[in-house]
Amino acid sequence: MGRVVLVGTPIGNDGDWSERARATLTAATLVAAEDTRVARERLSRVGIRPARLISFHEHNARARAPELVSELGDGTLALISDAGMPLVSDPGYRLVTAAITAGHTLDVIPGPSAPLAALAASGLPTDRFLFAGFPPRTSGKRRAWLEGLAEEPGTWIAFEAPHRIVATLEDAAAVLGERPACLAISLTKQWQRFRRGSLSELHERLVADPEDVIGEMTLVVGGAPKRERSTLEPRVGELIDRLAAADVPASTIRDIVAATFDLPRRVVYQRALGRDRG
Repeated sequence: MGRVVLVGTPIGNDGDWSERARATLTAATLVAAEDTRVARERLSRVGIRPARLISFHEHNARARAPELVSELGDGTLALISDAGMPLVSDPGYRLVTAAITAGHTLDVIPGPSAPLAALAASGLPTDRFLFAGFPPRTSGKRRAWLEGLAEEPGTWIAFEAPHRIVATLEDAAAVLGERPACLAISLTKQWQRFRRGSLSELHERLVADPEDVIGEMTLVVGGAPKRERSTLEPRVGELIDRLAAADVPASTIRDIVAATFDLPRRVVYQRALGRDRG
């Protein structure tokens, strides 16, 4: 059987290549990359010339994963992303599951990871965390997405594009309030920088200094305060129960309770529906 290797690559600094990554990519029968042009340039800068380079991205993953696995034989297939660890907000899941199903050996060569690097440097709690990927592109969907994270107790991490980060911070401050946050910009590169403060403070800072909105953005946000959750929970539940007992519709319960306790309407609505069913 063959061997499929998930290879972590630098997220911005070529000094972060590992010896195992170099050796594996040089010896691999095939290297699958999200963008072959980006990959070829990055690999050539450090003297890596793979025997064969093929594209593997979100638009062709469904068809290409089984093709690659069936073609592999007893060779070695290395998967890389444009930067960082494969499968972290990048394609690869279908290839991994296909390789496992086919009985190939699956290996991983850990490397730099933007979410973990940003979390470590954020100054926020690291005992529990969630990687949330990219927020939706439109404000309405983004605010609904943020409401879904409103009661997440752990620190959470998201990627965002430079041209949307200001709007995302504005929406986050509106939905989540004055949560502590850190914005990691251009991690590991020469112009790497960290901006820390509340969500509204970060928003104001970027509005005042547009030149800071350049480079890859990794946003780290503190989880829901424990004190607020434990204090509000009994009162929220009690009010929902009273309203439900009076046959108040779930949508009206949502509006009343959300306004009373300044909670996300979606979270309240889900609780109201749960009590109604129970």
